[in-house]
Amino acid sequence: MKKVLNIFLVLLLIGSFAGTGYFLYTKSQKPPEVFETDSPFFTDIISKSVATGTITPRQQIDVKSQVSGVVETLYKLPGEIVAAGDLIAKIKIIPNVVNLNNAEARIQTASINFKNAEQELNRQKNLYETKVISQVEYNRFLLDYNLTKQELEAAESNLELIKEGASKKSGNVSNLVRATSSGMILDIPIKKGSFVIESNTFNDGTTIATIANMNDLIFEGFVDEAEVGKIREGMNLQLNVGALDTINFSATLEYISPKGVEKEGAIQFQIRASVELREGVFLRAGYSANADIVLQQKENVLAINEGQLLFDSGKTFVEIMKTDQEFEKKEIKTGISDGIKIEVVSGLSVDDKVKKLKG
Repeated sequence: MKKVLNIFLVLLLIGSFAGTGYFLYTKSQKPPEVFETDSPFFTDIISKSVATGTITPRQQIDVKSQVSGVVETLYKLPGEIVAAGDLIAKIKIIPNVVNLNNAEARIQTASINFKNAEQELNRQKNLYETKVISQVEYNRFLLDYNLTKQELEAAESNLELIKEGASKKSGNVSNLVRATSSGMILDIPIKKGSFVIESNTFNDGTTIATIANMNDLIFEGFVDEAEVGKIREGMNLQLNVGALDTINFSATLEYISPKGVEKEGAIQFQIRASVELREGVFLRAGYSANADIVLQQKENVLAINEGQLLFDSGKTFVEIMKTDQEFEKKEIKTGISDGIKIEVVSGLSVDDKVKKLKG
């Protein structure tokens, strides 16, 4: 009886090990892999290149002061529309001491020369009237008188300009800053009481106002060197303005830079496009924008998802299902792509089942 019991226990132990081994074996086996499929479909495809940039006026003018001094009055504010010649600011002149002294000294010299010429002319006039000298000699003194008189008047006008910024005789007013073109005032970077310097050959001078025509705007941006060979002047752009995310604008590409520049470690080329404004929508200078440049567009073409493609030896393939979960590679020809969908020119039909590749 004891021997039978031992045999039973041995058999039980063997059966237990066998069951455990079978369980572990079956658990280690992977279930058969099931692949999903998609069918080709008809859709519209737009191949685009993207450029980033800003909206800016085509022409923007900085209005400078003709004199140095302190801003006495500002007549305009940013956002106002002005015409050429409109008064923008008045400058209170603070004369340069050296220039003022020179101008005063010039008047003194001119005044002395004029008085001497006047006295000599009166003396020579008496001699001419008594026939002592000829008219030719008299005219020489008359010319000298007129020249010294003109020099005195010029010295007086120069002093007025230095002290007041205006000459009463000539009517020239240099301390009044006027708009040099029509448009909208974008910025007035100075305030009342600010000191300004005049524009001359040695410096640009202080900008009093910036004026631009806001009815003639352009998009200025950059495209990558990998894309610049695909674009050309005259192409249509769709502008997406960040501040107006629900409104798009059309534009026409009018310039591609012949020279690239390095930006953020990549070579990029500047482009410029004229913006088509929309009624009732105000575009502000400096808005950031993205431009979609339409390279190619096709409607209602057979397509698949680009992620289903296989590439081998310069050829393009997909895997199509022949029977349940059995696939074979098939070469196809493709057309344009938008980065997600790609056109199938030949090799597939809408009835084919294309294997979804796992990324």
